[in-house]
Amino acid sequence: MPNTNSLPLRPYQQRAKEQIHTEWEQGRLRTLLVLPTGTGKTIVFAAVAEDQVRAGDRVLILAHRGELLEQAADKLQKSTGLGCAVEKAEQSCLASWYRVAVGSVQSLQRPQRLEKFPHNYFSTIIIDEAHHAVTDGYRRILDWFPAAKVLGVTATPDRGDLRNLGEVFDSLAYEYKLTDAIRDGFLCRIMAQTIPLRLDISTVGMSGGDYAVGELGSALDPYLDQIAAEMAHYCKGRKTVVFLPLIKTSQKFRDTLNRHGFHAAEVNGQSADRAQVLADFDAGSYNVLCNSMLLTEGWDCPSVDCVVVLRPTKVRSLYSQMVGRGTRLHEGKKDLLLLDFLWLTDRHELCRPADLVCEDHAVAQQMTDNLAAAACPEDVEEAARQAAEDVVAQREEALAKQLEEQHRKRARLVDPLQYEMSIQAEDLAGYVPAFGWEAGPPSAEQTAALEKQGICPDAVESAGKASLLLDRLNKRRDEGLTTPKQIRCLEKYGFQHVGTWSFNAAKHMIDRIAACGWRGTPKGVDPKTYMPSAETTPIFDFGW
Repeated sequence: MPNTNSLPLRPYQQRAKEQIHTEWEQGRLRTLLVLPTGTGKTIVFAAVAEDQVRAGDRVLILAHRGELLEQAADKLQKSTGLGCAVEKAEQSCLASWYRVAVGSVQSLQRPQRLEKFPHNYFSTIIIDEAHHAVTDGYRRILDWFPAAKVLGVTATPDRGDLRNLGEVFDSLAYEYKLTDAIRDGFLCRIMAQTIPLRLDISTVGMSGGDYAVGELGSALDPYLDQIAAEMAHYCKGRKTVVFLPLIKTSQKFRDTLNRHGFHAAEVNGQSADRAQVLADFDAGSYNVLCNSMLLTEGWDCPSVDCVVVLRPTKVRSLYSQMVGRGTRLHEGKKDLLLLDFLWLTDRHELCRPADLVCEDHAVAQQMTDNLAAAACPEDVEEAARQAAEDVVAQREEALAKQLEEQHRKRARLVDPLQYEMSIQAEDLAGYVPAFGWEAGPPSAEQTAALEKQGICPDAVESAGKASLLLDRLNKRRDEGLTTPKQIRCLEKYGFQHVGTWSFNAAKHMIDRIAACGWRGTPKGVDPKTYMPSAETTPIFDFGW
């Protein structure tokens, strides 16, 4: 039976659980939960599994690695008291009285095994590391249980092979961003340091949507001694994990590091003493641990406070998993140092520290450029904020030129880009549809609503963008901020950032301009520098 004294959930975990149930109740049966590494995704789906068992469901937890299944079963038992049956290799859950089963996708996808289950045997399916769920094995299992409620859990929803998770999932139930987790104190801050060592991987080919690991190993070999020397400068006194593309490269780099004064160890999938090496590293016997992509999932060592990624990748989920090995909190740990090398490549999709915190490509590129010019480690959250400000300034400059050219063509309604820049909404400017319905054209109702609130709908290209705009308009109205019509009116007279003003302040200035006969701004008011004083009495008159 479930434990009546289940572990309490953190606020974001509780919100996540509630939103998952809301999605299912509203008919979106295949939904995603996105939580950064180290924020307790297993705790959340264990709580969801407990809810479903209480509701009478039989629950299947799927994963692609045995370690993940063991962790899920252990966490479920400790946090909820629920025991698990096992569906992998020679073990089967069919004869078990447990209401929860943990299953290996490699085993369960086999037709001779899958066909033993009635189509309604599992009412709820939870997929750990759900960025793998677009593969044929997962889809075969999901198709066998067509009526099941499905929850996919991942640290980031990207896929290296570019197959859209929207093909499998209907919605995103909840996302807790890395920056929010750091700001809320649940993960440590990340300090990024760009190392001015240029590593040429321009000749490395692609395989499976990412850089070919074999060629990466050969390309890295000439630089290992220089990399170790840089690490000796930056990493002394830190507990470091290094990710490399090949076992032989990892072993060679371990030896190189030891020649440079480190106490380095190496683990790989063939290491007979892997458990002992990991335990010794955790205990402090080694200060560097090299691995060839073994430790990206299913391994936690919270005391790690430095990560070196020597396996360049264009897959954001893989990059996030590597960095996530060092983001957990630990006593005495003040931050995570992330070393970023200058990879010379013709491909622009290479993941960098900016990709951890930036959604907008232009902001990410600006942050990468800023970090490369910095002489010391930079807080990634602060660096992202500065990059966003730089990009906004650049966009405003470009917009000013565009608006000047189109001055005589300016319509009665406000252009969405002008509105987004005025209210400084980078999320609107950089919006990219994620699900199928979002990519379609705006509905007639959305178009009418946008026009009513003063936005020109012709430049709104998708239903998702229209929905986001309308939500923002309604929220700003409720908060007593400027309307699009006020923004258009006042920016016509040269006022700056009117989107940050209150409705009351904008109305007051428009009234003053009207009193002057609309001939210009009031005497003594310079629109380029003017900022309204704080307004204390909102006026709920939305004629403007």
